Amino acid sequence: MTELITYAYAVARDADGSLEAELSGLPGVADAPVRLVRTGDDGDVVVAVSAVPAADFDERALRSHLEDLDWLEVVARAHHRVIEALAARSTVLPLRLATVYVDDESVRLMLADRRRAFAERLAELAAQTEWGVKIYVEAAEAPEEPSADQDMSPGRAYLSRRRAQRHARQDAYRHAEEAARRVEETARTYAVDQVRHRAQQGELAQGPGENVVNDAYLVPQQDAEDFRADVLRAGDGFPGVRVEVTGPWAPYSFAVPAEAEPVRRAAP
Repeated sequence: MTELITYAYAVARDADGSLEAELSGLPGVADAPVRLVRTGDDGDVVVAVSAVPAADFDERALRSHLEDLDWLEVVARAHHRVIEALAARSTVLPLRLATVYVDDESVRLMLADRRRAFAERLAELAAQTEWGVKIYVEAAEAPEEPSADQDMSPGRAYLSRRRAQRHARQDAYRHAEEAARRVEETARTYAVDQVRHRAQQGELAQGPGENVVNDAYLVPQQDAEDFRADVLRAGDGFPGVRVEVTGPWAPYSFAVPAEAEPVRRAAP
């Protein structure tokens, strides 16, 4: 018989008791059905969980699987699918990928111990969503100058092109700094909180260019479209710079209070 343990996706609010029925049929990690764990007091704060094979998700197995990018991608897709489904119906506090417990009772004890803190954070996040803002440097190749190069030796012509390319890239970084200042200034007029993530590199980076800003903003739902439009507008007109706005997402970056002081909405 396969030994099972409990995989936890997120803490959520189930105000009217209908959340579990609405999630019926949604496949979670390992294609397992999603269910809710509650405390004994019938409170409206719940944890969404699934039963998964211990052979794949216990501590030893996870250490091995964390080196397998294909396995991680499958789990991450299922994990985020459940969280996004929850977020479409309720306020959620996403948990880290591959958060597992021995059994449902362990989850119930954790929830009972932290229920008040969860309830307070859920109340703070109500009617707000996360938006990602990334800035990329996409310095174009310096233009060729055939007439000048014809009068140079091949070595001097090569050095001249490299110098022009370096100057073009330096200009793009200066433009990116100014774009980042304007974008953040605009975003903060809407956002109630902000998290600065490390710039993405290697396989995590998506699209052309070098990622130099990777921020998350918590934005009231009523301001979402204005936030997106104004942030993109603030990043326009900078050669060699691309601004990308993604969302809305569940508040992955804001599930627990940030250590730093939150960014407050500017006074009108």
